[in-house]
Amino acid sequence: MQLNRFVSWLAVTAGFMASSLAAADFDQQRFPDEKEWRVIVSPYVWAASLKGNASLAGFDTDVEVPFSDTFDHLDLAFMGNVEVTNGTWGAFIDLQHVKTSQGEELQSQQLDLGITMNTVEGGIYYRAYEAALGGETVFGQPRRLSVEPLIGVRWSQLKGTVEALGRKVEKQSDWWDPFVGLRVNLDLSDRWNLFTEADIGGFDVGSKFTVNAQSYLGYRTMMLGQPTILRAGYRVLYQDYETNDFTGNRFRWNVTQHGPVVGLSMQF
Repeated sequence: MQLNRFVSWLAVTAGFMASSLAAADFDQQRFPDEKEWRVIVSPYVWAASLKGNASLAGFDTDVEVPFSDTFDHLDLAFMGNVEVTNGTWGAFIDLQHVKTSQGEELQSQQLDLGITMNTVEGGIYYRAYEAALGGETVFGQPRRLSVEPLIGVRWSQLKGTVEALGRKVEKQSDWWDPFVGLRVNLDLSDRWNLFTEADIGGFDVGSKFTVNAQSYLGYRTMMLGQPTILRAGYRVLYQDYETNDFTGNRFRWNVTQHGPVVGLSMQF
Protein backbone atom coordinates (compact mmCIF):
# COMPACT_ATOMS: atom_id res chain seq x y z
CA MET A 1 0.00 0.00 0.00
CA GLN A 2 2.78 2.46 0.91
CA LEU A 3 4.68 1.61 -2.28
CA ASN A 4 1.57 2.13 -4.35
CA ARG A 5 1.12 5.53 -2.71
CA PHE A 6 4.69 6.38 -3.53
CA VAL A 7 4.18 5.44 -7.19
CA SER A 8 1.00 7.51 -7.28
CA TRP A 9 2.85 10.55 -5.94
CA LEU A 10 5.58 10.05 -8.50
CA ALA A 11 2.91 10.19 -11.17
CA VAL A 12 1.21 13.19 -9.57
CA THR A 13 4.39 15.22 -9.67
CA ALA A 14 5.14 14.17 -13.22
CA GLY A 15 1.66 15.15 -14.33
CA PHE A 16 2.03 18.49 -12.65
CA MET A 17 5.31 19.03 -14.43
CA ALA A 18 5.35 16.83 -17.44
CA SER A 19 6.15 18.47 -20.63
CA SER A 20 5.58 22.09 -20.64
CA LEU A 21 2.97 24.70 -21.19
CA ALA A 22 5.35 25.79 -23.97
CA ALA A 23 6.07 29.41 -24.73
CA ALA A 24 3.89 28.69 -27.74
CA ASP A 25 0.90 29.16 -25.43
CA PHE A 26 1.12 32.91 -25.87
CA ASP A 27 0.53 34.98 -28.98
CA GLN A 28 3.58 36.93 -30.11
CA GLN A 29 2.82 40.64 -30.13
CA ARG A 30 4.21 42.37 -33.23
CA PHE A 31 4.00 46.05 -34.01
CA PRO A 32 3.53 46.93 -37.72
CA ASP A 33 6.68 46.70 -39.84
CA GLU A 34 8.86 45.72 -36.85
CA LYS A 35 11.17 42.75 -37.36
CA GLU A 36 13.67 43.17 -34.54
CA TRP A 37 13.96 40.46 -31.94
CA ARG A 38 11.79 40.79 -28.84
CA VAL A 39 11.59 38.95 -25.52
CA ILE A 40 8.40 37.48 -24.04
CA VAL A 41 8.29 36.36 -20.39
CA SER A 42 5.45 34.03 -19.42
CA PRO A 43 4.77 32.65 -15.92
CA TYR A 44 1.87 30.20 -15.64
CA VAL A 45 0.18 27.53 -13.50
CA TRP A 46 -1.16 24.19 -14.72
CA ALA A 47 -3.57 22.58 -12.20
CA ALA A 48 -3.30 19.03 -13.54
CA SER A 49 -5.18 15.96 -12.41
CA LEU A 50 -3.94 12.49 -13.39
CA LYS A 51 -5.49 9.28 -14.66
CA GLY A 52 -3.72 6.14 -15.84
CA ASN A 53 -1.40 3.49 -14.44
CA ALA A 54 2.18 3.23 -13.25
CA SER A 55 4.66 0.51 -12.29
CA LEU A 56 7.55 0.63 -9.81
CA ALA A 57 9.68 -2.10 -8.20
CA GLY A 58 7.53 -4.83 -9.73
CA PHE A 59 4.26 -3.36 -8.43
CA ASP A 60 1.47 -1.99 -10.62
CA THR A 61 -0.92 0.70 -9.44
CA ASP A 62 -3.78 2.71 -10.87
CA VAL A 63 -3.27 6.45 -10.86
CA GLU A 64 -6.31 8.65 -10.32
CA VAL A 65 -5.29 11.77 -8.42
CA PRO A 66 -7.02 15.16 -8.42
CA PHE A 67 -4.93 18.32 -8.35
CA SER A 68 -6.13 19.09 -4.81
CA ASP A 69 -4.14 16.10 -3.51
CA THR A 70 -0.95 17.40 -5.11
CA PHE A 71 -1.56 20.89 -3.75
CA ASP A 72 -1.95 19.55 -0.18
CA HIS A 73 1.63 18.21 -0.26
CA LEU A 74 3.25 20.96 -2.32
CA ASP A 75 6.46 22.50 -0.93
CA LEU A 76 7.67 24.58 -3.86
CA ALA A 77 6.65 25.15 -7.48
CA PHE A 78 7.88 27.32 -10.32
CA MET A 79 6.69 27.36 -13.93
CA GLY A 80 7.64 29.85 -16.59
CA ASN A 81 9.18 30.33 -20.00
CA VAL A 82 11.16 32.88 -21.97
CA GLU A 83 10.77 33.34 -25.71
CA VAL A 84 12.56 35.41 -28.32
CA THR A 85 10.96 36.17 -31.68
CA ASN A 86 11.25 38.46 -34.68
CA GLY A 87 7.69 37.73 -35.80
CA THR A 88 8.73 35.08 -38.34
CA TRP A 89 11.15 32.86 -36.43
CA GLY A 90 11.13 32.21 -32.71
CA ALA A 91 12.79 30.12 -30.02
CA PHE A 92 11.66 29.30 -26.49
CA ILE A 93 12.89 27.67 -23.31
CA ASP A 94 10.58 26.48 -20.55
CA LEU A 95 11.70 25.73 -16.98
CA GLN A 96 9.60 23.86 -14.45
CA HIS A 97 10.31 22.80 -10.87
CA VAL A 98 7.94 21.14 -8.40
CA LYS A 99 8.77 19.67 -4.98
CA THR A 100 6.30 17.73 -2.83
CA SER A 101 6.67 15.86 0.45
CA GLN A 102 4.53 13.79 2.76
CA GLY A 103 4.90 11.76 5.95
CA GLU A 104 3.47 8.28 6.47
CA GLU A 105 3.57 5.64 9.18
CA LEU A 106 4.79 2.18 8.20
CA GLN A 107 4.67 -0.50 10.91
CA SER A 108 4.81 2.17 13.66
CA GLN A 109 7.81 3.84 12.00
CA GLN A 110 7.85 7.29 10.41
CA LEU A 111 8.35 7.23 6.64
CA ASP A 112 9.05 10.51 4.82
CA LEU A 113 8.58 10.66 1.06
CA GLY A 114 9.90 13.50 -1.10
CA ILE A 115 9.44 13.98 -4.84
CA THR A 116 11.20 16.58 -6.99
CA MET A 117 10.52 17.00 -10.71
CA ASN A 118 12.57 19.21 -13.02
CA THR A 119 11.68 19.78 -16.66
CA VAL A 120 13.49 21.82 -19.29
CA GLU A 121 11.93 22.22 -22.73
CA GLY A 122 13.25 24.10 -25.72
CA GLY A 123 12.30 24.49 -29.34
CA ILE A 124 11.91 26.64 -32.41
CA TYR A 125 8.96 27.61 -34.57
CA TYR A 126 8.32 29.28 -37.92
CA ARG A 127 5.34 31.39 -39.01
CA ALA A 128 4.50 29.50 -42.19
CA TYR A 129 1.13 31.11 -42.94
CA GLU A 130 -0.48 34.43 -42.07
CA ALA A 131 -3.75 36.02 -43.16
CA ALA A 132 -5.07 39.52 -42.38
CA LEU A 133 -8.52 39.57 -40.76
CA GLY A 134 -9.18 43.32 -40.96
CA GLY A 135 -8.92 45.91 -38.23
CA GLU A 136 -6.28 46.23 -35.53
CA THR A 137 -5.65 44.98 -32.02
CA VAL A 138 -5.43 47.37 -29.07
CA PHE A 139 -1.63 47.24 -29.52
CA GLY A 140 -1.92 48.76 -33.01
CA GLN A 141 -1.26 45.48 -34.86
CA PRO A 142 -3.34 44.13 -37.75
CA ARG A 143 -5.65 41.32 -36.67
CA ARG A 144 -4.32 38.02 -38.01
CA LEU A 145 -4.71 34.31 -38.36
CA SER A 146 -1.30 32.59 -38.21
CA VAL A 147 -0.14 28.99 -38.47
CA GLU A 148 3.24 27.95 -37.02
CA PRO A 149 4.92 24.51 -37.21
CA LEU A 150 7.26 23.80 -34.30
CA ILE A 151 9.91 21.29 -33.28
CA GLY A 152 11.54 20.80 -29.90
CA VAL A 153 12.86 18.52 -27.19
CA ARG A 154 11.88 18.03 -23.57
CA TRP A 155 14.14 16.79 -20.74
CA SER A 156 12.45 15.42 -17.62
CA GLN A 157 14.12 14.48 -14.36
CA LEU A 158 12.34 12.76 -11.49
CA LYS A 159 13.93 12.41 -8.03
CA GLY A 160 12.44 10.33 -5.24
CA THR A 161 13.65 10.37 -1.63
CA VAL A 162 12.65 7.94 1.10
CA GLU A 163 13.77 8.54 4.70
CA ALA A 164 13.11 6.01 7.48
CA LEU A 165 14.88 4.46 10.48
CA GLY A 166 17.60 7.09 10.25
CA ARG A 167 18.43 6.15 6.66
CA LYS A 168 17.87 8.21 3.54
CA VAL A 169 17.70 6.74 0.03
CA GLU A 170 17.50 8.90 -3.11
CA LYS A 171 16.91 7.62 -6.64
CA GLN A 172 16.31 9.45 -9.89
CA SER A 173 15.44 8.91 -13.53
CA ASP A 174 15.65 11.26 -16.51
CA TRP A 175 14.78 11.06 -20.19
CA TRP A 176 14.54 13.08 -23.42
CA ASP A 177 11.44 13.39 -25.61
CA PRO A 178 11.60 15.03 -29.05
CA PHE A 179 8.32 16.42 -30.40
CA VAL A 180 6.82 18.06 -33.48
CA GLY A 181 3.63 20.06 -33.66
CA LEU A 182 1.54 22.90 -34.96
CA ARG A 183 0.04 25.96 -33.31
CA VAL A 184 -2.61 28.37 -34.50
CA ASN A 185 -3.21 31.96 -33.33
CA LEU A 186 -6.52 33.65 -34.16
CA ASP A 187 -7.36 37.27 -33.29
CA LEU A 188 -11.07 37.19 -32.45
CA SER A 189 -11.29 40.95 -31.85
CA ASP A 190 -9.09 43.88 -30.94
CA ARG A 191 -8.59 42.42 -27.43
CA TRP A 192 -9.51 38.73 -27.56
CA ASN A 193 -7.27 36.02 -28.98
CA LEU A 194 -7.61 32.23 -29.35
CA PHE A 195 -4.56 29.96 -29.29
CA THR A 196 -4.59 26.22 -30.03
CA GLU A 197 -1.61 23.85 -30.16
CA ALA A 198 -1.13 20.12 -30.66
CA ASP A 199 2.03 18.04 -30.83
CA ILE A 200 3.22 14.45 -30.75
CA GLY A 201 6.56 13.10 -29.55
CA GLY A 202 8.58 10.46 -27.80
CA PHE A 203 9.05 8.17 -30.81
CA ASP A 204 10.82 5.61 -28.58
CA VAL A 205 13.70 8.03 -28.01
CA GLY A 206 12.53 8.62 -24.45
CA SER A 207 8.83 7.94 -24.05
CA LYS A 208 7.21 5.44 -26.34
CA PHE A 209 4.69 8.08 -27.36
CA THR A 210 3.37 11.45 -26.18
CA VAL A 211 0.38 13.53 -27.25
CA ASN A 212 -0.21 17.11 -26.15
CA ALA A 213 -3.24 19.31 -26.90
CA GLN A 214 -4.07 22.70 -25.43
CA SER A 215 -6.28 25.69 -26.15
CA TYR A 216 -6.41 29.13 -24.50
CA LEU A 217 -8.50 32.26 -24.64
CA GLY A 218 -6.44 35.43 -24.22
CA TYR A 219 -7.21 39.04 -23.33
CA ARG A 220 -4.88 41.88 -24.33
CA THR A 221 -4.12 44.59 -21.80
CA MET A 222 -1.24 46.69 -20.46
CA MET A 223 0.60 45.78 -17.26
CA LEU A 224 3.51 47.80 -15.86
CA GLY A 225 3.51 49.72 -19.12
CA GLN A 226 4.14 46.56 -21.20
CA PRO A 227 1.87 44.77 -23.73
CA THR A 228 0.46 41.74 -21.92
CA ILE A 229 -1.91 38.87 -22.67
CA LEU A 230 -3.85 37.22 -19.83
CA ARG A 231 -4.59 33.57 -20.65
CA ALA A 232 -6.98 30.88 -19.40
CA GLY A 233 -7.58 27.50 -20.98
CA TYR A 234 -7.25 23.75 -20.75
CA ARG A 235 -4.49 21.26 -21.47
CA VAL A 236 -4.32 17.48 -21.94
CA LEU A 237 -1.00 15.60 -22.04
CA TYR A 238 -0.53 11.85 -22.49
CA GLN A 239 2.84 10.18 -21.83
CA ASP A 240 3.88 6.53 -22.05
CA TYR A 241 7.43 6.14 -20.66
CA GLU A 242 9.06 2.86 -19.69
CA THR A 243 12.49 1.85 -18.38
CA ASN A 244 14.13 -0.33 -15.69
CA ASP A 245 13.92 1.14 -12.20
CA PHE A 246 16.48 1.01 -9.38
CA THR A 247 15.30 -2.51 -8.41
CA GLY A 248 15.85 -3.91 -11.89
CA ASN A 249 12.10 -4.17 -12.44
CA ARG A 250 9.97 -2.25 -14.91
CA PHE A 251 9.22 1.40 -14.25
CA ARG A 252 6.31 2.58 -16.41
CA TRP A 253 4.50 5.86 -16.52
CA ASN A 254 1.36 5.56 -18.67
CA VAL A 255 -0.61 8.60 -17.54
CA THR A 256 -2.87 11.31 -18.93
CA GLN A 257 -2.62 14.69 -17.25
CA HIS A 258 -5.43 17.18 -17.74
CA GLY A 259 -6.59 20.40 -16.17
CA PRO A 260 -7.04 24.18 -16.42
CA VAL A 261 -4.14 26.55 -17.12
CA VAL A 262 -3.83 30.23 -16.21
CA GLY A 263 -0.96 32.60 -16.93
CA LEU A 264 0.20 35.79 -18.57
CA SER A 265 2.69 36.80 -21.22
CA MET A 266 4.52 40.12 -21.03
CA GLN A 267 6.52 41.48 -23.96
CA PHE A 268 9.70 43.53 -23.60
